[in-house]
Amino acid sequence: MPVTNGFVDHYAAIHKQFRWHVPAQFNMAQECARRWADDPATMKNIAVRAHSIMARGHKHQEMLSYEQLAAQANQLSHLLKKQGVQRGDRVAIVLPQRLETAVAYMAVLQMGAVAMPLSMLFGVEALEYRLNDSGAAVAIVDESSILSVRDARKNCPSLRCVIGIGDAAVYCDLDYALQTLMQPAEFSLVKTRADEAAVLIYTSGTTGPPKGALIPHRALIGNLTGFVASQNWFGFDGRTNAKSDAVFWSPADWAWTGGLMDALLPTLYFGREIIAFNGRFSPEVAFDIFQKYRVSHTFLFPTALKSMMKAFPEPKRKYKFKLHALMSAGEAVGDAVYGWCEKQLGVKVNEMFGQTEINYVVGNCNKFWPSKPGSMGKGYPGHRVAVIDEASQICKPGEVGEVAVNHLDVHGKPDPVFFLGYWNNEEATRKKTTVSAEGQRWCRTGDLAYADEEGYLWYQGRADDMFKSAGYRIGPGEVENCLIKHPAVLNAAVVPKPDAERGAVVKAYVVLTPELIAARARFMPANDLNGLKNHDEELIFSIQQHVRGLLAPYEYPKEIEFIDALPMTTTGKVQRRVLRLQEEERFRSANG
Repeated sequence: MPVTNGFVDHYAAIHKQFRWHVPAQFNMAQECARRWADDPATMKNIAVRAHSIMARGHKHQEMLSYEQLAAQANQLSHLLKKQGVQRGDRVAIVLPQRLETAVAYMAVLQMGAVAMPLSMLFGVEALEYRLNDSGAAVAIVDESSILSVRDARKNCPSLRCVIGIGDAAVYCDLDYALQTLMQPAEFSLVKTRADEAAVLIYTSGTTGPPKGALIPHRALIGNLTGFVASQNWFGFDGRTNAKSDAVFWSPADWAWTGGLMDALLPTLYFGREIIAFNGRFSPEVAFDIFQKYRVSHTFLFPTALKSMMKAFPEPKRKYKFKLHALMSAGEAVGDAVYGWCEKQLGVKVNEMFGQTEINYVVGNCNKFWPSKPGSMGKGYPGHRVAVIDEASQICKPGEVGEVAVNHLDVHGKPDPVFFLGYWNNEEATRKKTTVSAEGQRWCRTGDLAYADEEGYLWYQGRADDMFKSAGYRIGPGEVENCLIKHPAVLNAAVVPKPDAERGAVVKAYVVLTPELIAARARFMPANDLNGLKNHDEELIFSIQQHVRGLLAPYEYPKEIEFIDALPMTTTGKVQRRVLRLQEEERFRSANG
């Protein structure tokens, strides 16, 4: 096996030896809850533990064992069946991270119905679009989403029942707690096919209207190699499920792929404990959870890691924790954050790449092969990943192309990770796959990258995020990574600003650190406009010089605009598209 800096690289051997084993029948709920509940050795193990700040005297359940998870799921399945939910029907789950959310997924999946996660952050229009497009029959909500769902329901004729949890129950057709208590605790599992629909999850809509990706039960199997590898062999720590001390937590919303397929379901699949936090993310909350529950494995967005790094440059001075693995995805982590995690958190970040349609296909595993800071990694075992050109031919090393996944693995067998298609959108489904002259079927991601000589992929951004300035090709990720290394910058987004002479110039939207904002408030009175302007100009010059000293001259931002917060999708990705369109509108207005 190859050795790099004393590190034995097992990648090639693992990838070559791996084989998929997908049974004809497979059900996510059976594998994630019922099998552990039926085993005396694991039935009392904690499945989900709630971390929340409740009002004094307010009673609430703090955890669910696998036995309790399965029993409550059975009761909810009976209730849904009484509302007419049948195999294949869509059930909307509009809930944050809480115990009942895990119960809801298990209940819907074991019925052979289709779980449709919807973020509690969605407004009325977003909910209305998804509920109507999917034809959802029932929605399960709580206080965080009931008002929006109630308003959206007025224009959703297919939604015949809304089940409310907690204080939301008074606005709903059925009270979750009261009605489930009246149901039997046993339920006969529907024996679903592995390729039968399990989840309908809508894309984040960064490049256009959201599309509903229909995910089969077998996709969980396809996810597992990436989850295990990115979590440094999670589930294979040499201990039995009855004794394992692995604890997982991520702020990723369970209503999107990153939270559902990269956190909740795979953790339950291995019979481990996951923390549910129903609240606003902050660096303090993250470290509190790490310390209180002895979290061993986590998934944190680059944005979250950046804020944690800025808030606590040396976190172990205040907190006690010991992480075994840290996965990050959504945006490039960058070498500044990577180095901080290695030195201050005690783990090297395993960057990962995937999409709703084909999740967990590329990444790193520092336990068995070396990562390269800033690289997406390589195709995980079982996935044949390549960078291809417009003709669906594999690009040469160093050549930028589109990341794509072959429908067959290296042994010529079907890869189970693929989605079934877009809901009611055959044209979009067809466009997702292209075929090479040799007959190779590739699923295109729309993300640009290049592969180096060793096969590591280097993310270059979404195809529509790349732009040219004075003839130079600009990738926003590299500039943004450089910007956050400046001590005044908390986060940044880079977009093209239209320019009559150069086509576009590099513009950066910058979020300043809380410390700098507080200092400005103390020493720069709000009515001192001249002083504030001078301070901004000095800071802009400082940031520009910082970038010019590290990157090529054409990459530094010619213009910087300070902003309170960057526009984000509900999945934690920066919406550069919003800022780009804003710049285009400003240009049109200024030029008549």
